[in-house]
Amino acid sequence: MAVVLDSDQWLKRLIDRLSEQRNRIAKWDQYYEGTQPLSYLAPELVVEMGDRLRPVIINWPRLVVDSIEEREDVEGFRLGKQADADAEMWRIWQANDLDEESQQAHIEALTMGRAYVIVGGNEDEPETPLITVESPMDVYVEPDPRTRDAAAAVKLWSEEPAAGSSIEHATLYLPDATTWYVKQSGKWVVDDDYPPDVHGLGQVPVVPLLNRGRIRNRLGVSELADVVPLSDAACKIATDMLVSAEFHAMPRRYAIGMAPQDFVDANGNPLSTWSVVAGRLWATEKTKQDGVDLGQFPEANLTNFHETINALARLVASMSGLDPQALGFTTTNPSSADAIRAAESRLIKRVRRKMRTLGGGWEQVMRIADRFATGVERPELRSMETMWADPETPTVAQSADAAVKKYQAGLVPRRQTREDLGYTQTQINRMEQQDAAEALELKMPTAAELLELRDPTASATPAPGAPGGATNVPAAA
Repeated sequence: MAVVLDSDQWLKRLIDRLSEQRNRIAKWDQYYEGTQPLSYLAPELVVEMGDRLRPVIINWPRLVVDSIEEREDVEGFRLGKQADADAEMWRIWQANDLDEESQQAHIEALTMGRAYVIVGGNEDEPETPLITVESPMDVYVEPDPRTRDAAAAVKLWSEEPAAGSSIEHATLYLPDATTWYVKQSGKWVVDDDYPPDVHGLGQVPVVPLLNRGRIRNRLGVSELADVVPLSDAACKIATDMLVSAEFHAMPRRYAIGMAPQDFVDANGNPLSTWSVVAGRLWATEKTKQDGVDLGQFPEANLTNFHETINALARLVASMSGLDPQALGFTTTNPSSADAIRAAESRLIKRVRRKMRTLGGGWEQVMRIADRFATGVERPELRSMETMWADPETPTVAQSADAAVKKYQAGLVPRRQTREDLGYTQTQINRMEQQDAAEALELKMPTAAELLELRDPTASATPAPGAPGGATNVPAAA
């Protein structure tokens, strides 16, 4: 049974939960952006290197997220038994720029475990509801433990009307009304500039898009959870490699029996510290009899660092389903095309699983949007299906060959064939219009047909054996 609270109690409860959520997921945002602190590094080395130590960030977390998101493209919504995408749903989608915004929502969901989509009325154009994607850093939804639907939601944001000043705002979403608040003197009060919207939907117009949700964790899990420890190790090894290159990768010279003032150029000018360290030509008039000994240490081999990073890349590939080549791991024998496609199979399956979860969220969003636009709940929308682009990457020739063979065998209609070839719904609609126009041109009567319509005997062909007709002439022996 859902918790029964008044508006002020819901507001306080949800803001507290949002603060807890921010603390838990802030690190995932850092890892995706590549701004995380360096791990596993000895504090003594940090002190020794000072400002010269710059962390080397190998941003595998972003690569893992983007490799999945790049294959998640919504192409339309099909209702019930319709063969084509619903034009009205796609119009609302396009009007809210969700082609671009949905990509950001998918990145947020993959990175932080969840993203949110808010649907609201549009005063300027009531038939086109407003749909916005939101970050879990700004929105929190509490699910109903019985129905799993949203029981209440809150969104926080702030504005800066002038330099050094900030005004905090909050929006509370309940099943039957949306209320806007502003913080004054440390307390939340109803914002007089925005009267409450009593929409009476009977459901909260905020929909979560979850990644790797579980029965007891309806907030989702970041796709980076398994990758971050390995990425931290790779960043540490790469940083150590540069530190080693600073001190050991170049040949190190030593001089015994020489004072700092002995390091001068041909004109007697002192050499810079880098010239001494990096090993330009040294010359001295002193001899071994004067107690001087010059020599060189062998340079260090950095191969062990390379092998360690390659080993970590293979582990990340096994965790994420990516091809090791995508993580920079290479071998002397390049993979064949068939081997690359086989290596993608786990990634493709993972993407299709996520499409199913994300598609359910987008379908709920479009049902709520339709409710705002029409004012009624249409039962046929319960069978809505999200249409996705094919996440696989076959060659153009392979796709065309397979699609044409299925069409010629009568297994699929022409429209499905074009969908299989990767054309968008807009392109398919334009093709069908051109098909109709060409078919109409083919049906236009010719001049001879028009003449026959006027005089049916004008183009009549004499029957065999009749005057002017064909006769049976024996073939020549």
